[in-house]
Amino acid sequence: MKNQQKTIINPFTLSGVGLHKGVHVNVHFKPALANEGIRFVRVDLPQKPVIKLDEECVVTDPNVTRCTAISHGDVMIVTVEHLTSVLCGLGIDNLTIEIDGDELPGLDGSGLEYFNAFKKAGIQVQEAPRNGFRIQEPIGVAHNGSSLLITPADDFKISYTLNYDHPNLKSQFFSTVLNGNTFEKEIVACRTFVLESEANDLVAQGLGKGANYNNTLVVGHNGVVKNKLRFEDEFVRHKILDCIGDLYLLGFPIYGHVFATKSGHALNRQLLKKIAEQKRKYESQSFIYQPFIPQGKDIDVGQIMKILPHRYPFLLVDKVIEIEMGKRAIGIKNVTINDNFFQGHFPTRPIMPGVLMVEAMAQTAGVVVLTNPDHHGKVAFFMAVDNVKFRRVVVPGDQLVMEVEVIRDRSRTTQVKGTAKVDGEVAAEAEMVFSFIEADYLNPQ
Repeated sequence: MKNQQKTIINPFTLSGVGLHKGVHVNVHFKPALANEGIRFVRVDLPQKPVIKLDEECVVTDPNVTRCTAISHGDVMIVTVEHLTSVLCGLGIDNLTIEIDGDELPGLDGSGLEYFNAFKKAGIQVQEAPRNGFRIQEPIGVAHNGSSLLITPADDFKISYTLNYDHPNLKSQFFSTVLNGNTFEKEIVACRTFVLESEANDLVAQGLGKGANYNNTLVVGHNGVVKNKLRFEDEFVRHKILDCIGDLYLLGFPIYGHVFATKSGHALNRQLLKKIAEQKRKYESQSFIYQPFIPQGKDIDVGQIMKILPHRYPFLLVDKVIEIEMGKRAIGIKNVTINDNFFQGHFPTRPIMPGVLMVEAMAQTAGVVVLTNPDHHGKVAFFMAVDNVKFRRVVVPGDQLVMEVEVIRDRSRTTQVKGTAKVDGEVAAEAEMVFSFIEADYLNPQ
């Protein structure tokens, strides 16, 4: 179940003052459907603009300091990192967040109050797999003695070294593999901090208006002022909390080992951008299977490409006009003179190759069998074909209507009967058997 998407069971509201702007704000959290993602809605503005968590929402303006911000157009929300860290720690993929201001409440300066509220609301596992990204090759960024490196790994791990030129913030190191248990016990309760010598400068910059000794650890030369540490190394653990939240602005989980040295929000955002670039690079080379649940009778070619690995010129189904998931479907192939096989197959009098009629029926069958939840995450390979008959020629201008029906469906193999027609007349028919293999088989090693 750990690889399934999640949302919350019950809606809830949190209220408080933003750490930097000092303005009271109300935030209402609502469940969302699978694959909707995490969306912030500014309910205080006309048209209630939406900011969805993804690479494009990340604010890289150097004037936005000491926090992380997201935006869409001119609409911005700041200090989101503690909340997004909690969403990552709990594995929440889909959520609607309605906010009546431009900064999330700071609460106690950590992610603890958010975390407890989500646990109380309940976490719901959804019938859709998580679409995470596993780092494929090392990525590094560095600036002024600070650095971030992420390397391939099967889980999400952060190893952080903190080192300030301050007697109470000398070198601290902490390393953890992120999961629900470690996040709750080791990270979520760790609060934001500031050097006492920096406090006045931050106020002069218009920041820290909602900060106090309870929600911010103020570090003086004699230790923490008017407060006590929850962990001896709470400072480095809070840096990990921030890093988790910043990277989750991608809107999906990542699997890799982060090595951080004195990094902050700006460097975290640089790494985030490079991770997104690598994901695009490898997805362009890979087939990422996306289970598809039809909302109506039609499945267009874009949706077909989420189910089948085939691509032009070998994608031979233009549309599925009717489907009963896992049982039967009707697909369409519009035969045109632009189909590349006509260049060499009886070019003086083009005829669609019979073997490609069988392939078109097989691809329609693939859409049917792979919409069966029992076969999600797999691709169908031809295992056998029998009782093949060709009844008439198919030429440019014809519309091939392919009717397929599952005869026998098992965990490892599926038998399908297919018929291809033109103007109601049978052009080809065949019985086909498919075996299944994990979709990852198709991806470069």
